[in-house]
Amino acid sequence: MRSPKGFTLIELLVVVAILGIISALTIGALTNALDKGKQKRTMMDLHSIAEATESYHVDHASYPAGISDWATMQPLISPFFIRDPPSGDGWAHTWAVVTDAGGNEYSLVSLGKDGIQGSWTGGMTNSFNCDIVFANGQFFQWPQGSQN
Repeated sequence: MRSPKGFTLIELLVVVAILGIISALTIGALTNALDKGKQKRTMMDLHSIAEATESYHVDHASYPAGISDWATMQPLISPFFIRDPPSGDGWAHTWAVVTDAGGNEYSLVSLGKDGIQGSWTGGMTNSFNCDIVFANGQFFQWPQGSQN
């Protein structure tokens, strides 16, 4: 009688197929979890920048006026109101910033995973590509529930 000294080709193919299925399922869940983490980090960073913007308002009786980009806004709040402001969102896109000419309103925006400015309808979103908007002291558009 012959003693088994190894695996047959069929056995190896079955194992490789099972490992492939498991890794495909795991990678999808892992990617979703990473994007969810980036989204949460983005929301926290927006909130921190908004707190610095509100502190600016307390000291100057208005928000920075006529700002249309992060490069102009950053030196006005750093290092006085926030020591090290995050330079971009969780996906490494630069913040979008808009303030009105009178310094009465502001919007801080993450362009989402795709980095493309979308429409600001307000309320909850369900896609990682949707913009996250913090305006005048509160989230105007934010992610809620499972994302795609």
